[in-house]
Amino acid sequence: MAATQRLELRQRQSLVMTPQLQQAIKLLQLSNLELAAEVDRELEQNPLLDRDEGANDSLLEGPSVDQQAEAADSANEGEASEGPRDIDVLEHSTAEQLPSAAEAPLDTDYENVYTNSAAGEGPGSEPAFSTQGASSTGDDGEYSLEQRLSESISLRQHLTVQMQMEISDPTDRAIGVCLIDQLDDNGYLSVDLVELAAQLGCPLERIEDVLAVLQGFEPTGIFARSLAECLALQLKERDRYDPAMQVLVENLELLAKGEHARLLKICGVDHEDLADMIVEIKALDPRPALTFEGEVAQPVVPDVLMRPDRKGGWIVELNSETVPRVLVNSDYYAQVSAHVRSKKEREYLNDRLQSANWLVKALHQRATTILKVSTEIVRQQDAFFRQGVEHMRPLTLRDIATEIEMHESTVSRVTSNKYMATPRGTFELKYFFTASIPGANGTAHSAEAVRHRIRLLIDAENCRSILSDDTIVELLRKDGVDIARRTVAKYREAMRIPSSVQRRREKAGLVNHV
Repeated sequence: MAATQRLELRQRQSLVMTPQLQQAIKLLQLSNLELAAEVDRELEQNPLLDRDEGANDSLLEGPSVDQQAEAADSANEGEASEGPRDIDVLEHSTAEQLPSAAEAPLDTDYENVYTNSAAGEGPGSEPAFSTQGASSTGDDGEYSLEQRLSESISLRQHLTVQMQMEISDPTDRAIGVCLIDQLDDNGYLSVDLVELAAQLGCPLERIEDVLAVLQGFEPTGIFARSLAECLALQLKERDRYDPAMQVLVENLELLAKGEHARLLKICGVDHEDLADMIVEIKALDPRPALTFEGEVAQPVVPDVLMRPDRKGGWIVELNSETVPRVLVNSDYYAQVSAHVRSKKEREYLNDRLQSANWLVKALHQRATTILKVSTEIVRQQDAFFRQGVEHMRPLTLRDIATEIEMHESTVSRVTSNKYMATPRGTFELKYFFTASIPGANGTAHSAEAVRHRIRLLIDAENCRSILSDDTIVELLRKDGVDIARRTVAKYREAMRIPSSVQRRREKAGLVNHV
């Protein structure tokens, strides 16, 4: 067959993600801290962007959950001819101020990745307070609050100061610096002394002598090479490291297993003395470094706030402290565009304008999507908020996506690293999505509710009636929960609850101590 040239027309679908759409998807899955950093970078790079200092909080608060269903029905009737849309576009005053000469199509939303529908959003909100205009010193010459705060001293600095006071020999100080650098997060020495001696080219005895000095530093128990040595250092500092206590420290594995009978025999003490020794062991600090140094735990700042409505429902709103608000500076654009001379300058200015407009719309769409998903979650888990975790219903990403007419992956991005402050505490949005466990009469139970019931059953047991996993299965089935024994074991291990054998030993040991 001879090869010939011919023209063919083929039609196919392909996924095309524009840079603007990639930016919108990226902003959607960022946490509030990451979003603030991203917005700050855009403000530095784009001269047409400014922080919005206005007080337009119309987007922050959504309708009450009880009003949402009625609003959704009326909206669907009004938009029946236009087809389904993922997000209702909210108008913003900033969009009206943008010059029309450089506007480009900016109506692509997250769902364009999966469907051919399009929607666009506007800006979000700013923090409730601002530090703009604050300087390091005031008009009266006083220092700011930040400069009044004392600087935290690290564990390494603390140990180095003690070493300079206790060790004067330069070589020994160099060895001490190497040992300090080998401490792990708990304050334990994580290096083999023989290997360190070979690396430094000095006798092992000299390193051990320096280590003996360092082990006398504060916090007590630092530079230990094992848990037993850490506890021994603290007991020696309290003058409680007698022979019986030494034997107990050297047999911590028996204490962990609850084998008190063997401990009584090898320690040579009675029940009362052993109980006192165990109390002293529990009062020690197995991680001495954590009491002195560690990363400051950052409090969780909720993205969504929820509060009861006077009419009996719930009000869901965005946290203004976590939603940045930016706008396009149209006045500055008009001034600059009037003095543009070259084509390259015009292209740059139009590109910056389009980028700024896209960021404003992406932030607005992100805020609207979070609010819409959170409101539906509150509606679905209404029983949990009113009656507790035992009444949490099974919920999947698909359930939310179906109700609000979004794609499942969009809901997944919205619920990642986002938190909601509720009357029952602050929870990550993903907390409300739990697997379904079948029950009697065709009902389903939330996995989180079942885990809570397992914990309640175990907490209520006593030393004479320890519940095995099989017994827990029988009790749950009487309550209408059809669950397997391996599932109970998996939930119990996830909650860090020991097995029935270990619980029996622990509770029997407590009774003997009493």
